[in-house]
Amino acid sequence: MRPFSLRSFVATATAVAVLLSLHTPASADYKPGRIAAALQPFVGQNTLAGAVTLVANKDKVLSLEAVGWADIDKKKTMQTDGVFWIASMSKAMTAAGLMILVDEGKVKLDDPVEKYLPEFGGQMLAEKGDDGRFELKKPSQPITVRQILSHTSGLPFKSSIEQPVLDIYTLRQRTISYAVTPLQSEPGSAYQYSNAGINTAAMIIEIVSGMKYEEFMNERLLAPLGMKDTTFWPDEDQVARLAKSYRPNATKDGLEEFQITQLTYPLTNTKRQCMPGGGYFSTAMDVSKFCRMLLNKGTLSGKRILSADAVKQMTTVQSGEAKSKDQLADYGFGLKITTKEGGEDSLSVGSYGHGGAYATQMWVDPVRGLVVILMVQHGGFPFDAGKKINPTVLKAALE
Repeated sequence: MRPFSLRSFVATATAVAVLLSLHTPASADYKPGRIAAALQPFVGQNTLAGAVTLVANKDKVLSLEAVGWADIDKKKTMQTDGVFWIASMSKAMTAAGLMILVDEGKVKLDDPVEKYLPEFGGQMLAEKGDDGRFELKKPSQPITVRQILSHTSGLPFKSSIEQPVLDIYTLRQRTISYAVTPLQSEPGSAYQYSNAGINTAAMIIEIVSGMKYEEFMNERLLAPLGMKDTTFWPDEDQVARLAKSYRPNATKDGLEEFQITQLTYPLTNTKRQCMPGGGYFSTAMDVSKFCRMLLNKGTLSGKRILSADAVKQMTTVQSGEAKSKDQLADYGFGLKITTKEGGEDSLSVGSYGHGGAYATQMWVDPVRGLVVILMVQHGGFPFDAGKKINPTVLKAALE
């Protein structure tokens, strides 16, 4: 054993401190306002209507900023408590809901889905032959709970009944439609992003818990975290705070208002069916509470929601050899995991998060110990702004 050297110890400690300072901004030194300042040019160029951003560490929110417009025509400025359709960011929350039951020993990740939902027992696989025609055959193995959470089950993105909107049919009706829809690949062999898989996970929550999916989520996840503005059915107050959605206009030189087409209206109508794979509305503050719970390995404000092991499973690549097309990331349970450095997003390897169809984003960088939330409501951006906005937010937040 080497003799203890105070000089080498100090040198090592200093080097570690320098490295940490490069990756972890001190809370006391974090200066709010820089993300809004970085996004203001996009608003000025009429490529971004408005946004709410949030940066937090494990213990507290470091900045909560609003920029631009919630409603351009009415000149209604964006507010920090603005409500947004977070779409597929809902997937991570549904995955967390199922992991609560895994923690309790009521669900096992490598169980076949048909153990909980017998209708999946006769599921078939559509296989393309050498002549280009498809034939139905029995898959080599049944799909598992792990696979539906990681988009590797072979289930399609959605079934044929989910047209043109996603919230007409009950969760049970949709789940049955997935069971009778042929798999697109052998279970575990390929990555296929799938609303169907996450919705199936939600149906398992209902069967195992004996509660309606949305009631379980409220009681076991949302209410304990204080996520009071996260709902499938925004009330009148929340609708009043809802940011208008926009898309590029016909000449691609600006924005036009564009109603979210995947949902039925009015949004307050509780006869609309919940959409576990993409139906939640929320705020930046609410989403940050969920992300901080993950960053804290399952706890927030002294309340344990998930075990540390459950969070590790969610935030570890689960897709195996079934790689996604994104060369810098793969998939955990309801979460996209950064696996390689590169690109313009500045995220550390091991970071995780998810986006939504109308450009909302959440990121958790465990190396830096930071959560970054971007709430916008755009069905596309004019010019190449969409490729620049996320890196702009992350650079301002992380550097």
